[in-house]
Amino acid sequence: MATTATARPTGAPSTRRMWAILGLVLLADALDMIDSTVTNVAAPTITAELHGGEGLIKWLGSAYMLAMGVLLVVGGRLGDKYGQRTMFLTGMAGFTIASAVAGLSPDPALLVVARGAQGAFGALMIPQGMAIMTKTFSRDMLTKAFGLFGPLLGVASVGGPILAGFIIDADLFGLSWRPIFLINLVLGALGLIMAVKLLPHDGGDPSTVVDGLGSGLLAATMFGLLFGLVEGSTSGWTAVPVLSILLGLVFLAAFAHRQSTAADPLLKPSLLRNRGFSSGLLVGLIVFAATTGLVYVLSLFMQEGLRASAREASLGLLPLTLGIIIAAGACMALIKKMGRNLVFVGLSVILAGCGWALVLVVGSGTDLSLAALAPAVFLTGLGMGACYGTVFDVALGDIDPGEAGSASGSLSAVQQLAAGIGSAAVTSVFFQSAASGLGHAMKISLIVVLAGTAVTVPAVILMPRRAPEESQH
Repeated sequence: MATTATARPTGAPSTRRMWAILGLVLLADALDMIDSTVTNVAAPTITAELHGGEGLIKWLGSAYMLAMGVLLVVGGRLGDKYGQRTMFLTGMAGFTIASAVAGLSPDPALLVVARGAQGAFGALMIPQGMAIMTKTFSRDMLTKAFGLFGPLLGVASVGGPILAGFIIDADLFGLSWRPIFLINLVLGALGLIMAVKLLPHDGGDPSTVVDGLGSGLLAATMFGLLFGLVEGSTSGWTAVPVLSILLGLVFLAAFAHRQSTAADPLLKPSLLRNRGFSSGLLVGLIVFAATTGLVYVLSLFMQEGLRASAREASLGLLPLTLGIIIAAGACMALIKKMGRNLVFVGLSVILAGCGWALVLVVGSGTDLSLAALAPAVFLTGLGMGACYGTVFDVALGDIDPGEAGSASGSLSAVQQLAAGIGSAAVTSVFFQSAASGLGHAMKISLIVVLAGTAVTVPAVILMPRRAPEESQH
């Protein structure tokens, strides 16, 4: 039995080749992680130079996350249908081209479209790496790979805002913020070369069904809701944003109906009937939305309220990201023993950190220093890391093994969609409140995040007590 557990599957690559493939997959995931966070710090500079206003600040992050979240599950299905190698190469090439367009964009509209294209092609690329490893890696190598994902992607999440801050301050070749996207030309070209040489050829399964109608309805739902939210909070609640939100709700109802009637839905109805899974889905949706929005407005507050430079703001966010990494790493060892109790701990620490920050902002307003804010930011990061590393693993605790793949894909998509919703919603609150001063705006934003996080606490009781035994990451 021990031999079986560590033996490579028939036709599997050598150990050296498996490490190279793992490096390629980590590169792809790092590109996604960096580009999903890079605008947290860069948004004020980009907006000032392109004269995009509040709407551009909100859409820079939301466009990427919206496209990624809507298409992530579809990307996995397309890989099954047409082959993981083909979809990975398509995603990497498209992501690289979209990055070039983003870096060279002369106006806000093209930049937002390019950000959406980055997210869309990223959704084609990201699911393929995990599928390729699952098919070709030995069990021992797969365990090692899962163990490396958390720490290395945590470093990438730190790297995004820090990279943005230093690049903007360096003003390389007089290009200001543009190199934060143009650097992907080098990384994307490297990824394409590696993928062509390393990834195994696979023909895919033409019988795989991709629910195009369901995907379209989900995209229309999210675009309607986000466009209405952003447009209403930026230009006023006229008929256009109100109608957009109403249409989004109509499409949501149509999407729900489609999932209950389609032969091969994106989200299986049986998953939503599972109380533990649906509770975890709700907790994850709200927590990821609230905390992603918080990170975005923290950067805005540091730069526009506390008058920090882009580099100083990136370093000001470093305690938060370090907290995420430390807590996520610790939770890997604790999740099997503590289960959903870790989610309670994470939510409690988020509430404590945000509460501490609220006291500081109320007391000092825009006279607050980054150093004084750092301990509260670090504490909030610890809570976020504890939740990020546990909510979705625990949510899978009562799932039938045959539905685990679909459930995991759905949770990953919800995480991206929640990030898009959160960055738009919390920044909308921030700007709506800014008329009374940026200190007041930060105070109201923190209160909203505190309220959203507190609402999720009772739902944790309905989640499974333990993560599944085979949980690896």
